[in-house]
Amino acid sequence: MTAAVRPRGHVAAILVVALGACGGPAVDAADDVPGAAVEAGPAAGALPPGAEAISLLGEPLFPAPASAEVMAGQVRDREAAREAYEEDPDDADAIIWLGRRTAYLGLYRDAIEVFSEGIAKHPTDARMYRHRGHRWISVREFDRAIEDLSKAAELVRGTEDVVEPDGQPNARGIPTSSLQSNIHYHLGLARYLKGDFERALDSYEDYMAVSTNPDMVVAISHWWYMALRRLGLDAEAAALLEPITADMDVIENDSYHQLLLMYKGELEADDLWDPTSDNPSGVAVAYGVGAWHLYNGRPDQAEAAFRQILENRQWAGFGFIAAEAEVARLAEE
Repeated sequence: MTAAVRPRGHVAAILVVALGACGGPAVDAADDVPGAAVEAGPAAGALPPGAEAISLLGEPLFPAPASAEVMAGQVRDREAAREAYEEDPDDADAIIWLGRRTAYLGLYRDAIEVFSEGIAKHPTDARMYRHRGHRWISVREFDRAIEDLSKAAELVRGTEDVVEPDGQPNARGIPTSSLQSNIHYHLGLARYLKGDFERALDSYEDYMAVSTNPDMVVAISHWWYMALRRLGLDAEAAALLEPITADMDVIENDSYHQLLLMYKGELEADDLWDPTSDNPSGVAVAYGVGAWHLYNGRPDQAEAAFRQILENRQWAGFGFIAAEAEVARLAEE
């Protein structure tokens, strides 16, 4: 069973209302995105009208709009990004922000087109490949994500890392990630989602090499630990948990921090996961709990958790995609 999601036409209607509320022109979010169309692969060619992706279980996935208040803010941000782009269509930053703001509206295919234009105009700018790679993950095209993110990793090799500004700032307004860490994070994720846990380890090592704060450490340690456990490298996984402590100053990756403490035995799984949660961080916790059951020899509990996740409408969350991949693998067995 897939998420309870709604078609793009519903998103467009909300955009019209939201834009009217904020005093801007009514715009259909599916239109007016610059850049030539990009070949989106076999899955995209089979998409029904309004769908953004085909799930790993063969079901169409439609944009799941946020609340009216959040949507209105996202629409305003996208309009501001489009205005900046129109002032200078060749500006790399303007292209990136238009793509990012478009993706925040759940219009991942349109965002991919924006970043594809950015790649055509700035073929050596790693940021374009990093962001397009992220959105290939969103639409379940992992091989294309790996190709783009590998290219980004190649472009930044040997260069100085830079802070990546947040599109949706945390409570403290302090960015917690960098360009290189995000490249390696998403590359590792794409490999993990394909079940290539061994190759994912390479990305995790590259990520840790540029980590500079607790949020970075807990984010990658969570996925790294799970990959090690899936490979049967239990001693290495245990060693990875040693630096993780309850008093780490984690700003935004609290879910990953709590999961790591659970893996250490300092928290109980039942205290972390609320099956009724309908937010990406809750889904991330649910997937961590499910995977923990899986590699600890409780496949029935793991499958139950994964299927529970698929009842959530936030299908673009990494925990959701990972759960979907697990259920798809089970179907092949």
